[in-house]
Amino acid sequence: MPEDFNTLPHDAEAERGVLGSILLDTAAPDDDGRVFDLCSSKGITPDSFYEPRNRIIYETLLDMSRATLPADAITLNARLRSLGRLEAAGGVGYIQSLIENTPTAAHAEYYIDIVRQKRLLRRLIETARETERKCFEDQGAANADILLGETEKKFLDIGETASGGIGWKKAVDESLRTIERTFDRGLGSFSGLPTGFRDLDITLQGMQPGAMIVIAARPSVGKTSLAMNIAECAAMGQTISGMPMKDENGRPHPTLVFSLEMSTESLASRMLCGRAGVSAWRIQHGVMSRDERNRATSQLFAAAGQLGPAPLYVDDSGALDVTDIRARARRMKRSKGIELIVIDYLQLCNCREFSRQGRQIETSQISGQIKAMAKELKVPVIVLSQLTRGSEQRGDKREEPKLSDLRDSGAIEQDADVVMLLRRPARTPSDPEHDKENLAIVNVAKNRNGPIGNVRMNFYSDITRFGDRDRSEDNPDAVPPGAVPVEG
Repeated sequence: MPEDFNTLPHDAEAERGVLGSILLDTAAPDDDGRVFDLCSSKGITPDSFYEPRNRIIYETLLDMSRATLPADAITLNARLRSLGRLEAAGGVGYIQSLIENTPTAAHAEYYIDIVRQKRLLRRLIETARETERKCFEDQGAANADILLGETEKKFLDIGETASGGIGWKKAVDESLRTIERTFDRGLGSFSGLPTGFRDLDITLQGMQPGAMIVIAARPSVGKTSLAMNIAECAAMGQTISGMPMKDENGRPHPTLVFSLEMSTESLASRMLCGRAGVSAWRIQHGVMSRDERNRATSQLFAAAGQLGPAPLYVDDSGALDVTDIRARARRMKRSKGIELIVIDYLQLCNCREFSRQGRQIETSQISGQIKAMAKELKVPVIVLSQLTRGSEQRGDKREEPKLSDLRDSGAIEQDADVVMLLRRPARTPSDPEHDKENLAIVNVAKNRNGPIGNVRMNFYSDITRFGDRDRSEDNPDAVPPGAVPVEG
């Protein structure tokens, strides 16, 4: 155990070895900048050096490299002298000793890794000390969960920096493998996590990792029902009709739901009745005959046996701060392998840091944090959002919502990868399709990586459940969105 805890981890010899290797490498004939390339790939920056003089020398060498200037002991001395930093860098004698005490640049990668490891240890210590300081400070009404979330994020950021991110070549190779897998799966397969709805998946090609997917509608239109139906399909590994998802072999996908409006019991009851095909309203109001109750009981027990083992996790804490949501999602991703997140709904989230700057700015921050969470965890995030009354006030017979109707902030439209605007013509007396009681229309108004357009679905209000719509119900010759017509 070290005796002096005030001295942060560092290795002065390794730091000098890196600098000496750079000088030997750049001064060699047929220089290809190998050591600088290694430093760059390992994430070495001036802050990676603990000793101030070493930090100054590396920073100066880095600037010379960017300016394509030759770098050797003589040119480095001249550069430092012109900047008035030669003495702070240890002087001519110290720079010459870097070359004399480095036997070869061949061991540069070994020295670089030591420097990187020591910097990583210092960052861990600095973050821990900063967290300790905040814990002892008088935080007033600050939430310990928020501090925990911020700290987790900082430690994860250290890990991301240490890994150096994903290189361009690796990204290209991964993309190629994804495309090859799509080709292997053949026609009708999806690159993302399926929603469980036939025509919706044709348009979206599934829900892509890192995507923020907004489902927006006026109150009581069915946005919660649609989101929970998708969550059920993902967690069960089945389509809405109960068939195993194609190419998934019925594999369940762990799903996390943040229900800021409804309790876990209410969601479970709705999902149970929907899957059993039993009207919750008729149960609650006792309008079933004895035979109907017996049949409903049997169906509910069967549905419970199917839903019970599903990897579906519900957090029904009210008025959560968006940093709490990110922290909890991060922990669930790590412990349960979450593959889909649902947030019901955005306008019930808070962002304490911006709560006094107006709801529009606060909502912008919440939207940005949700998008950042999707990218960080590499899972699709479905977030529900309310719409303004704009669609009802434009004089449009169909009262079709638009992207501009998203409530509180245009940032939602900007951050989202997919925006789906839900309406039900039967709720609008002036709509030409008002008589189609079960018709629900999902307008994919924004789709960053695919087509936009209307997807027609069924909505069974008695069991609050969506379903695929038989195209013959509207037009026997209709072609589903995104499908390729087969020529005779």
